[in-house]
Amino acid sequence: MSLPAPESVSVPANAPVPGNTPEPGAAPLPLPAAWSLAGRTALVTGAGSGSGIGFAAARMLGELGARVVITATTGRAHERAAELRELGVAASGIVCTLDSEAGARMLSDGLASAGLEPTILVNNAGMVAVGDAEMAHGDILGSTADWERGLAINLSTAFHATRAVIGFMRAAGWGRIVTVSSVSGPVMASRGDIAYAAAKAGLAGLTRALAVDESPRGITANAVAPGWIATGSQLPSEAIEGALVPAGRSGTAAEVASVIAWLASPGASYVTGQTIVVDGGNSVAEERR
Repeated sequence: MSLPAPESVSVPANAPVPGNTPEPGAAPLPLPAAWSLAGRTALVTGAGSGSGIGFAAARMLGELGARVVITATTGRAHERAAELRELGVAASGIVCTLDSEAGARMLSDGLASAGLEPTILVNNAGMVAVGDAEMAHGDILGSTADWERGLAINLSTAFHATRAVIGFMRAAGWGRIVTVSSVSGPVMASRGDIAYAAAKAGLAGLTRALAVDESPRGITANAVAPGWIATGSQLPSEAIEGALVPAGRSGTAAEVASVIAWLASPGASYVTGQTIVVDGGNSVAEERR
């Protein structure tokens, strides 16, 4: 579950859809056609963290009726899938890496063995810019190895995952690709994070290129650019930064997931090639105090 920032509103994971709550004892009301994902299969990469954006997106897509497949680099993929099943969502997990072609074959093999053909993809795999102990930071004088690693885990992951499922979308004549980028890179940048910023900016270019190529086939491609988000990995210093945005707080994983879910919905069929910023107004504010 997402960890809401101070003063934010906590919404239960199984909260009913607003305006879609039946009287006690009545059958649940059906979702509007523009929102329903019934009969669709969604793949969400990098959803191993229970407090992260990926898992929040997987849960929300499941609540809209999709069958959900989640990936992680460890057995947490199966743990998160089990949690979704407890909520009544049809879900399964695949353990794989996506930063190389060989790793991506693990995903393709897992989908094939389960007979799953996703037509919704949420490219969430990657590392946060600040606060991840395994993420190398540095300016332009950083090592070439760190630069290449930063691009592999934050840009190539989306490339490989999209290649793994684009055939299913083309065959269906329908598809949704939603990539989780960041405000760092496409909109602004943090100090000493050159590879991360370059990779996330690259995701915006990948998104636009996919939109141009795949739109004639009924496939949309969009990106979501979160700002300061209160997940389990957020550092105290990041929470302080979050409190300085116009909204006065960090966002929650569920708030980012709601944008992802809409972009994945049938109702978003005429939106493609866009990057939607979810940052509480931080990127448009000139003053911080």
